[in-house]
Amino acid sequence: MPWTATGTLTAHPVLQHPSLVAPPVAAALERLDPQVAATVGVTEIDAELADTAAFCERYGVAPEASANCVIVKGKRGGDVRFAACMVLATTRADVNGVVRRRLDVRSASFAPMDEAVALTGMEYGGITPIGLPADWPILVDAAVAAAAEVVIGGGVRGSKLFLPGSALLALPGAELVEDLGRPIG
Repeated sequence: MPWTATGTLTAHPVLQHPSLVAPPVAAALERLDPQVAATVGVTEIDAELADTAAFCERYGVAPEASANCVIVKGKRGGDVRFAACMVLATTRADVNGVVRRRLDVRSASFAPMDEAVALTGMEYGGITPIGLPADWPILVDAAVAAAAEVVIGGGVRGSKLFLPGSALLALPGAELVEDLGRPIG
């Protein structure tokens, strides 16, 4: 598949390069529908440039083609619930509104870095929805799902994945959420 949101990078089929992604990501890709998995490309990047702004600037990738995976932790009494939110890099996740209501929790916030890393088996700055714990919902903003192609983390800071936004809806636990991403500013 020819990936087009790669800027100056070249993507290759991720199933042929599983060493470029975190082990939970590689395992999840093997379990994914083969037709969907075939739409996922991977490229190696400088791990120091994994953060969205630095990545986009260095490699010529449009920020509106980048989707961020935000891990949210919600609490209701003694119950703790996690979710992954996929929003375009040009937006921010509506954690205190849309996410809090979807998780049915009294309070919701970004999961602490150490906890997100420990629970996902991925590197902070590279966390991706592919390979997350099976009981976590993956909330995909409608703008992400509608994108012809998005770039997301590879589970490690040293790689990025390219795929159609709609492919994220094929992940276990994924659901389309209107107005999840809000304009920044």
